[in-house]
Amino acid sequence: MKAIAIDEYGSADLLTVRELPDPPVGPDVVLVRMRAAGVNPVDWKVREGYLAGAFPSHFPLVPGWDAAGVVAAVGPAVTGFAVGDEVIGYVRRDHIQYGTYAELVPAPERALADKPVQASWAEAAGLPLAGLTAYQALQLARTGSGDTVLVHGASGGVGHLAVQIARALGADRVLGTAGPDNHDFVRSLGAEPVAYGEGLLDRVRELAPDGVDVALDLFGGDALDVSAELLARPARLVSTADPEHVTRLGGSYVFVKPSTADLSVLAGLVDAGRLTVHVARTFPLDQAADAHRLMETGHVRGKVVLEV
Repeated sequence: MKAIAIDEYGSADLLTVRELPDPPVGPDVVLVRMRAAGVNPVDWKVREGYLAGAFPSHFPLVPGWDAAGVVAAVGPAVTGFAVGDEVIGYVRRDHIQYGTYAELVPAPERALADKPVQASWAEAAGLPLAGLTAYQALQLARTGSGDTVLVHGASGGVGHLAVQIARALGADRVLGTAGPDNHDFVRSLGAEPVAYGEGLLDRVRELAPDGVDVALDLFGGDALDVSAELLARPARLVSTADPEHVTRLGGSYVFVKPSTADLSVLAGLVDAGRLTVHVARTFPLDQAADAHRLMETGHVRGKVVLEV
């Protein structure tokens, strides 16, 4: 099969297409013939070796955790999927080797769900990691009817989905931090934009004098301190970026988990017209290096996707 693979950690220049043996199909594994793969900030961090202490890695290493494609084969213990099914997945294992930047991906059954019918392949590939992160964080914060929710980074991959998911969970208002160029985009998602940076606390208080009920942080640092100041109940602060800091403040750290059930909820929201994945740009597989360079800028509206 063709795949993007690296033999050592390093720069985006290492991301080249090569021929690899087809991956093994274990008893509870679904082999997915890929149509598109989402690109996430964690992918370039894996490539650089920043996660080497958290996950055992094996070379050649194929990056990528987001999958959208068609089932090509199933292991004998698989009961939920059949050859020909269209699926999406957050394909993270306890080790890093068989990623999604490839023609064929061996996915644990627990990592997959049916593809939303109303989504394109690119949109479907952009949903799993970012959507699950937003959904699991907002669920942990018990987001519900009548809440005012603050989402930091509301125009990014996780943030733009979090805004929509918060509304779907019943939030009455969503405030979203973003740069001025993204304010109209944030409004289109159903949130009230707030410029980030110095003075953020005062700007949010002008919009929500009584504070906010839930805060989702994607950056750590000062954003967490501002959120804690605005919350009546620290336990409703969640962060994907700064476990020690958020814990000191009384909130919770979130690291996204594969979940068929949660993915199915998200797919249902897409098909119901309540959740849209904004794809900023697609790249062919052989331009994965350019996709990573774009992600490393930290200024992507929505999602970046590789077409396989």
